[in-house]
Amino acid sequence: MTIDPITLSVIQSGLQQVCDEMDLTFSRAAFSPVIAEANDRSDGIYSAEDGSLIAQGAAGLPVFVGTMQYSTRTLIEMIKAGKVAAPKPGDIYIVNDPYLGGTHLMDVRFAMPVYRDGEIFCWLSNTGHWPDTGGAVPGGFSASATAVEQEGLRLPPVRLFKQGVLDEEIYSIICSNIRVSEQRIGDVKAQAAALLVGEQRLARILDRYSDDTVREAIAELRVRAAAQMRAYAKLIPNGVYTSVAYVDSDGVVDEPLEIRLAITAKDGELEFDFTGSSKTCMGPMNSVLATTMSSVYLAMRHIFPDVPISAGAFEPLTVKRPEGTFLDAQYPRPVSGCAAEVSQRIAESVFLALVEALPDRVTGAPAGTSGNFALGGFDPERNRGFVMYQISGGGYGGNVDNDGLSNGCSTIGISKAPPVEIMEQQFPVLYHRYALREGSGGAGKHRGGFGLDYEVELLRGHATASFVMDHGRFGPPGVLGGKDGMPNSVTIIKSGQKIVPEHLSKAQDIPLSPGDRVRVGTPGGGGYGDPRARDREEVAEDVRLGRYTEEQIRELFGA
Repeated sequence: MTIDPITLSVIQSGLQQVCDEMDLTFSRAAFSPVIAEANDRSDGIYSAEDGSLIAQGAAGLPVFVGTMQYSTRTLIEMIKAGKVAAPKPGDIYIVNDPYLGGTHLMDVRFAMPVYRDGEIFCWLSNTGHWPDTGGAVPGGFSASATAVEQEGLRLPPVRLFKQGVLDEEIYSIICSNIRVSEQRIGDVKAQAAALLVGEQRLARILDRYSDDTVREAIAELRVRAAAQMRAYAKLIPNGVYTSVAYVDSDGVVDEPLEIRLAITAKDGELEFDFTGSSKTCMGPMNSVLATTMSSVYLAMRHIFPDVPISAGAFEPLTVKRPEGTFLDAQYPRPVSGCAAEVSQRIAESVFLALVEALPDRVTGAPAGTSGNFALGGFDPERNRGFVMYQISGGGYGGNVDNDGLSNGCSTIGISKAPPVEIMEQQFPVLYHRYALREGSGGAGKHRGGFGLDYEVELLRGHATASFVMDHGRFGPPGVLGGKDGMPNSVTIIKSGQKIVPEHLSKAQDIPLSPGDRVRVGTPGGGGYGDPRARDREEVAEDVRLGRYTEEQIRELFGA
């Protein structure tokens, strides 16, 4: 290595800052609350040769770590094969095809080449969750879809911006196939602006240190990330570690889906084998390969969070392609639940497999659902249609040192629920309740964190509600003697009658009239360790603060 450590560190931080600033630009300029407030987006830098990840924003969704690398690589391969038009400076491609390295259709990717002296130095790419991309139900979360076309508009890689100018014809085709299309221009321009800001900031680093020095730094950082992940993987004794995680149902057939995982650890290398998992399913809980792989990567990032985000961190991790299972969806299988739900079950399977080998690093299972709730309809007061998308937090699992975090973000990201005030301002709804779901955490020496309990009313007009959630049949598992967290709960209150969906946390096209309400209780995290070993002062504090009743304390903790 010829680059000195200080320069290497400065360039690493500089590349990270480029991605962080892209993230900030995207959120600050976007129109949709799911991006502007919930931060359901991510930005990154990728190699010109094969799309390998160079850096990603610290505030971006971890599930996009692998998928954006996969989609950028696929785009480069399609350009080389002549299947996609070759780029020119200022071109920005748009793509949301799940089978080309994506997630679900609502996660729309932009990719832009960065040129230096007439050659592509790298690619900048980002992903934003659009509130709607068409399909059978507002918001795209069709719980009963049996084909991807029912979920929305599928876009292959095309140049939406050509030499810096928006292609109005392509944009009009997109807008003609989605709801509330008049609002998308704000998100489109925000997404493009984030890439342009990244290009400007990256140019400053290249101008200061030279292209060759930055290339050398990128190569060295990749080598170091791989070495660090191998060193951590060596903490896992050689052997085979297994687990089973469950998806409630696919939304069509009311039977659980199994994720069967065997992790083989050998001298710092880990192989993840999902052989034996359930076959491809009819409903939208299939996962494309890119999401399956990314779910494994993000799980390992949870366990070893100080490994830098780089393609090198993935090199010691091999994911066998789970052909024929619902974790390797092929066209035309529906996939709306893959990124937000199935990905979290995959990560959960990794946690459950490794908790005994790494009890000081792995926790009880987290809530493991994004709580996807879409409400679409017409607001007569504003004389326009609307699509509201609500994500929500849940409890994290207890760990070796502490109780789990309450109302934490999903396993796959750092997205936060949009503020209630913003949702009430944007949409014809009123929140009657938004509180911790006390008692929902699994009992343990360190209990799981609590989920969220909210209730929202439609004030005017008409709307339909759709849900694609999970952990409604099974609560998040406790570990090492800990108890399971409380399962997800969805109740629709129409004319005073309470209705629970057949698939518990999955349903679509439920008509709502003014005064109708939806109440959701998200899962608590799994407990860690024997509940009877819980410190008695902590038990007393739980009772004093009303987290559990005295009867629950006796039943759960033996106190």
